[in-house]
Amino acid sequence: MKLRTNEPFWLVKNGIIDSYPSLQDDIEADIVIVGAGITGSLMAHQCLTDGYKTVLIDRREIGNGSTSATTSMLQYEIDTPLYRLIEMIGKEGAIANYQACFDSIDRLGEISKEINSACGFEKKESLYFAAFKKDVSNLQKEFEARKENGFPVKWLSASAIEKKFGVTNSWGGILSEQGGSIDAFRLAHDLLAYNSKKGLKVYDKTNIKKTNHTKKGVTLTTDTGYTAKAKTVIYCTGFESVTLIKDKFVDLLSTYAMVGERSGDNQKRLNSTLFWNTTDPYMYMRTTDDNRLLIGGEDEEFVDAEKRDGLISEKVKKLEKYLKKILPDYEFVPDFAWAGTFGETKDGLPYIGKHPEFDNTYFVLGFGGNGITFSVIGMELISQLLRGHSHPLSAYYRFRR
Repeated sequence: MKLRTNEPFWLVKNGIIDSYPSLQDDIEADIVIVGAGITGSLMAHQCLTDGYKTVLIDRREIGNGSTSATTSMLQYEIDTPLYRLIEMIGKEGAIANYQACFDSIDRLGEISKEINSACGFEKKESLYFAAFKKDVSNLQKEFEARKENGFPVKWLSASAIEKKFGVTNSWGGILSEQGGSIDAFRLAHDLLAYNSKKGLKVYDKTNIKKTNHTKKGVTLTTDTGYTAKAKTVIYCTGFESVTLIKDKFVDLLSTYAMVGERSGDNQKRLNSTLFWNTTDPYMYMRTTDDNRLLIGGEDEEFVDAEKRDGLISEKVKKLEKYLKKILPDYEFVPDFAWAGTFGETKDGLPYIGKHPEFDNTYFVLGFGGNGITFSVIGMELISQLLRGHSHPLSAYYRFRR
């Protein structure tokens, strides 16, 4: 095995798309967004659409945080199964959250088309399959919960899965009509390029050293002494928000992914489907728009970067072994492998909205397997809150819930 790099595949694939300056002046705006990954880029798009004078700041280059490490599988399924979420927050709230994620996939397609993005957005099916016989009863319970509440699903037997996809060693699964995939790194850049032409100010490599939240507004001071003043600040900083918010609200984990060399015709049966299974942590798999197979999983309960990255080679071997188990005839040649950090919440839901300790401040923190679809919900929810309106999902995403 000879991997080209431990850098995330999307960084290497896309190279340098656009460059932005660091903040070298004092500025004022209606809204300052902190975090220029896919979440911040979507939020900026919404703010420009709503007519706000908006500034976006990131301490890295654009998209070089979690956005560069995501596998960009677009699923409406939350990490907490629907039947369990119903038990946790009630039927109405659980269905509303699943439906919002369902609709967000189509909304991402609309946004991608609107800005003429080269992110390769594609609608796909999603197969959630039982890795072990003991998982079948709960998976069938999940199937019934989705079917009863109007989500377009089918139950496939193990033999049907093998016949349709060539995937072996399953015990049956749920085939959902709704799903998709994108290159989130590319979409983030395309969103910023599009909105920069409409007045969005973008500054990367700008580190915020101090913040002053008051009832009149927020002042952000950089480590070079420049200030960004705004009526409102919106943090789209993902797992890094734990350094700002002192509550214990999310568990941080490390996950691993690899992508193979470009394939010939031996993955046609895989191209239109997302795959994930019932192992804990679960394995996930999809093809890319340049005809590669991407597989990930093998999560660990630590986030130390050196320790995390030191396990990449070992994790790749485990992922390869599992891939050989479920796709024994697939000719996989590893090309890139990487590790990333993500957050997991107690109910699988994001944290979006205000925090009681921060004046004039909102957070859009989409954790778990559908951080991107949560970001779409977040941009619309925050848009409503900024106008003084309520949003039906706000209560489910509040801090200290």
